[in-house]
Amino acid sequence: MSWQNYIDDHLMCDIDGQRLTSSAILGHDGSVWAQSENFPQFKPEEITGIMNDFAEPGSLAPGGLFLGGVKYMVIQGEPGAVIRGKKGSGGITIKKTGQALIFGVYDEPMTPGQCNMVVERMGDFLIDQGM
Repeated sequence: MSWQNYIDDHLMCDIDGQRLTSSAILGHDGSVWAQSENFPQFKPEEITGIMNDFAEPGSLAPGGLFLGGVKYMVIQGEPGAVIRGKKGSGGITIKKTGQALIFGVYDEPMTPGQCNMVVERMGDFLIDQGM
């Protein structure tokens, strides 16, 4: 299965009639493995900041998480494994696996919990696959 199929068939799928706004699977170095059509054009330093927060949980909280120039307020996650951010009626969930970062961006009416479930389930699957 191609990485794009993981985006199209699993991350961008309907959950109770809702779906993510955008999603992507990136390598730890910021290389794009696959992404949805409207995933934000991010800057390398934004991915560096995210990776730093996985290494030093809480480092993004004071200044916020940035992706594609959009600032998210960092909210409770799982140190070293999941970063969650909120912006207005939407937000972002990022799950770290051994080799990849799984991104899910959502907006209402999708709920934070639905986004977390989709992204974290994919991340757990990839971890189980040794990825």
